[in-house]
Amino acid sequence: MAGTGNTLEKIVKTDAQWRAQLTPEQYQVTRRGGTECAFTGALWDDHRDGTFRCICCGEPLFDSGTKFESGTGWPSFFQPIPGAPLESIEDLSHGMRRIEVRCGRCDAHLGHVFPDGPRPTGLRFCINSVALQFEPRKA
Repeated sequence: MAGTGNTLEKIVKTDAQWRAQLTPEQYQVTRRGGTECAFTGALWDDHRDGTFRCICCGEPLFDSGTKFESGTGWPSFFQPIPGAPLESIEDLSHGMRRIEVRCGRCDAHLGHVFPDGPRPTGLRFCINSVALQFEPRKA
């Protein structure tokens, strides 16, 4: 996560540019740190083979082979793609300690990571569907 050594050029846009690029829900989640309602996102129950990318900048973040059913209502992954530009930030909001996950290239809020996932990592990256775009794997 933080400090993965990626040297990708940072994407910086004005608030107006982000609003023009994203739907209102995508903007609220990725630029304002919101959360979509559980079991409502398009990708929480998606089982296709492919890559999940950042909705804001298109960086590949998660592979479908690491997606699992967490029962939470959000897409959950046990690890990111190697070298994915993810950053972790301590989040003390809502009266709890959580670790927020952001895209290190465009600073999009993606979701949170928890230490209650399956083997081999024991992690659960709980990511908002609207923060992701799915790219099917080419045959």
